[in-house]
Formats: sequence, C-alpha cells, structure tokens
Amino acid sequence: MYKLIAIDVDGTLLNCYGEVTQKNKEAVSKALAKGIEIVLASGRMPRAIIPIANEINVNKYIISGNGATIYNVEKDEIVYDNYISKKKILEIIDICEKNSMYYNVYTNNVVLAKSLNYNVLYYHNENRKNPEDRKIKINIINDMYEYIKKYEGNDFLKITICDNDEAIFKGIMNKLKKIKNIDILEVAHMSRKIIKHGSEEFEISYFYTEITNENVNKWVAIKELIKKLEIKEEEVMAIGDNINDKEMILNSGLGIVTGNSSPYMKKIAKEVVSSNDESGVAEAINKHA
Repeated sequence: MYKLIAIDVDGTLLNCYGEVTQKNKEAVSKALAKGIEIVLASGRMPRAIIPIANEINVNKYIISGNGATIYNVEKDEIVYDNYISKKKILEIIDICEKNSMYYNVYTNNVVLAKSLNYNVLYYHNENRKNPEDRKIKINIINDMYEYIKKYEGNDFLKITICDNDEAIFKGIMNKLKKIKNIDILEVAHMSRKIIKHGSEEFEISYFYTEITNENVNKWVAIKELIKKLEIKEEEVMAIGDNINDKEMILNSGLGIVTGNSSPYMKKIAKEVVSSNDESGVAEAINKHA
C-alpha cells in the first residue's frame, strides 16, 4: 500500500482551465480518509499552492519551487529549503538583460516580472477570475537588477526564462549552462496554456526553462519529507506530467504520468493514465490507493 501520494499541480491535478475536477476532489478525499498522505509538489510558490491545497483538504505539507522548499501548512512555516542565491539570480538577470530575454523571479510570496507576458500573463488572467485568496501576487518591476540587489530576503525559489523563438531560446540556454552550481530544467517542448475570455479561448505558446539552486528537484524534497514521516521510498506514489516531475516519477515506488504528458515522460513512467482534462489523477488514485 502507498502511504504518500505526491501530485504535481499544473497540467496534472488542474485541468487546462486551472480547475480541480470533481472526480479528482473525490479521489483525493477517499485517499485521505484511508490515512494516505497527499502532498502537492509544484513549481509554484507556496502562496500559489495553498488555496488549491485547501480546496482539496490537503493541509499538512506542500512542496514548492520544484523542490526548493517544503512548507508546513498547519504551522505556516518552511521546514526545508534550498534557495538559489541572490548572486546567482543577479548573474542570470544580467545575461537575460544583455540578450533581451523575458524572465521572472519567484520568491515564497510573489512573482517578480518586468511585464505581463508568457507564464505571467497566464497567471494574471487566472487572477481576474479567482477569489482573492487564490490570486497569485505579481509585482511588475522596471529595473529588476537594482530591485534584486536591494531585496532584503533570501527566499529565491527559481527564475523562469521564456521566448517564443526556438533558435533564440537555445542560444540563451547555451549561455546559461556556463553558470556553475545551478540546475537548469531541460524542456524540449513548447508550453501551451489556454486563456479564456468569455466564450473565446486563446493559446499562449512559448519555450521556457526554470533555473533553481543546485540539487533542487521534487524527489529530493520528497526524500526529506518522508524521513520526517517515516515512510519508505517504495511507499511513495508520484503523479506528474512534465520534465520537472522527472526525478519523482523515476524514483518513487510508482511513477505515473497523465495522458497530456510529453512522449519522453510517458516513456520513463511506470504507468500512463488519462489526461488532466479527463481526471487522470482520480484514475491513478482509485486504481492504486
């Protein structure tokens, strides 16, 4: 029996409209009733995961920033962190600015961006329809380098870099790979998100990467958490869809991906279930929990 189920949020638990389906809610509820720990493991900041966790009554632990932190929901505190340093953030920003690349910086509480574009535009659109407690805080910063230099905190989860031109994007990736002691997410496909205005739908497509401190991934965070909970690695089931779920899919007792995942993720997973729009999470939980 699996004692802990780690679930990715975007593209896995949430459908393409950013909603948790009723089937997924019911499946999570049944697993919780059996005493199974449910942990949301996301690239989002804690502030952007907590409302979703509350919606499905997952009120113990969440993993944010692709594994940069473990947040104790009950105690409202970070119990594990592996933040990227301000020095590295500034080094990456300098490269992006010199090459006119779009980027945004994630802290525990806010997304820092120079404009509403790509992933930040999607979050902004979601904010327009979400209640106040589900809004993702976005700060538009004119001079990001100077702002980060003066920033008093050290809670940098990650920096995301986006562009819609593949050749330009690959060029910046080659420059970023020269920076030491960071982890760069190797995403081979375009991200596609749907924005809905009334009855109309618009797609946002872009190439992207996410940069974290060295040795940050969801599986490392899960291992830290299961030490606390005295759960074995083989007693963990992980459900995801994207390359930032790779390590937890490969190393957990049972790694499952949803049907909307990339061919690579489907290849490395032990099982493929229905897509995020077809409540694949519920299918996985009902079958194995």
